[in-house]
Amino acid sequence: MENAAMTIVEEAEKDADPYAEQITETASAASEGFHEESFALVDAIISSDTRHGFPGAQLAVMRNGKLVYHNSWGVINTETGGKVTDDTLFDLASVTKMFGVNYAMQKLVSEGKIDLNSKVTDYLGEAFAEDVISIDYAKGVTSDLETQKSWKRSLTLKDLLMHQGGFPADPRYCNPNIDTEKQEYNPEKTNLLFAGNGADEATKEATVEAIFKTPLIYEPGSTTVYSDVDYMVLGLVIEKVTGTDLDTYLKENFCYPLGLRHITYSPLENGFEQKDCAATELYGNTREGYIDFEGIRDYTLQGEVHDEKAWYSMAGISGHAGLFSNAVDLAELGDIMLTGEKAGSSFFKEEVIEEFTAPKSGKYKNWGLGWWRQGDMQRKKYFGSKAGSNTFGHQGWTGTLIMIDPEKNIVIAFLTNKINTPLTDRDANPNKFDGNWYTTASLGFVPEILYIGIDEERDVSEELLRIAEDLEEKAAESVTSGMPEDHPAVKNLESKREVLELFGS
Repeated sequence: MENAAMTIVEEAEKDADPYAEQITETASAASEGFHEESFALVDAIISSDTRHGFPGAQLAVMRNGKLVYHNSWGVINTETGGKVTDDTLFDLASVTKMFGVNYAMQKLVSEGKIDLNSKVTDYLGEAFAEDVISIDYAKGVTSDLETQKSWKRSLTLKDLLMHQGGFPADPRYCNPNIDTEKQEYNPEKTNLLFAGNGADEATKEATVEAIFKTPLIYEPGSTTVYSDVDYMVLGLVIEKVTGTDLDTYLKENFCYPLGLRHITYSPLENGFEQKDCAATELYGNTREGYIDFEGIRDYTLQGEVHDEKAWYSMAGISGHAGLFSNAVDLAELGDIMLTGEKAGSSFFKEEVIEEFTAPKSGKYKNWGLGWWRQGDMQRKKYFGSKAGSNTFGHQGWTGTLIMIDPEKNIVIAFLTNKINTPLTDRDANPNKFDGNWYTTASLGFVPEILYIGIDEERDVSEELLRIAEDLEEKAAESVTSGMPEDHPAVKNLESKREVLELFGS
């Protein structure tokens, strides 16, 4: 009887599981036009970097819908260890914008449920414009309330997707010590837009009110300023249209049909533990004490979104940050962008993909609608110098990258936790972590190497050797006289010399 009862329970649990079976088609790198030696060099670089002090990384590469490579390196937490595996979740930071918002927008546009030229007030109400307050951000920026109201009434979804909405780049709604007019940290000034700093729904409601109050720094559509607020607002619009939160919408419409179990907001609330997640900042959001306010996290962040606005202001689920994923599932999700279809399901119309990934103007060829584009080699820092002009993707501040090349049908998901390291010099630069000094942190070296000799049957060993030599030379240039032996620049140079010795032998 006990076994029979257990079988009934197990069957019920199985029926309740909303995820489809994940079917990942695989192939060898060589069969899809890559050179195995290129992957060997990438592996050597990341392996050596993690031995010399870089935290951890994951890489997944797909071509023609097939997974041709996946690997993991390093530790999930530099304090406590723990090996990164292919299942480890990484904090995606701004890569969230593409999958938390753009995917929802693209699907809703494909279904005719959203018009990109519609006004934000059509979804969030007149209070979005009427509640704006007057702040003199800088000389030349109008503080006239009627002008501000007019600007916010005119704001469209497309303006926000193009980062031409007029919002300041990074208003810290959670920090009472932000000089609101200058948008900089100043404990002697008061943040007029302060919305509290608790990771709860009440604070999210207060943040929405603060966004409504926020005046614009330029007329919408007149220039481009990358702003997290653009995607916070877009996330709110999606929630209004769909009647559900961003996490639920992403899972129900993409993750469940494709069986992607390793993509989620708020992983600690969705069946994952700290040991399943790569840690980020060692001292919370304090930058080793450089920043302080009541309620700030001062412990190592692991399984909690690092981004301050996502955590303190939006209860962990926001359009601009908050998603966690492993590299394989992220690559699978990114693969939808090549055709709009996957595993027998249709997600986006082809014309919608074209609209979102085309250059937004002749002046801004490196921007689509939210998507970063290669353009005139303007994104080669992340996409390398060999990917075509129509390559698109996005980068995340924690050390993450998604890259999609529609001409060669390549998807690269490269995830690191580079900021799970001490600050190199807090007073000189409170945003530069030891992890930033390593080649692995640059991200773009991966496509730069993998594209060497692609689809060509030839010897690439000399080119790979030159890459190793160039990386060693660049690392040497970063080392100055008097640097201590444990400086990360010195460690990176040691790493590159090991790699060069390996490939030069």
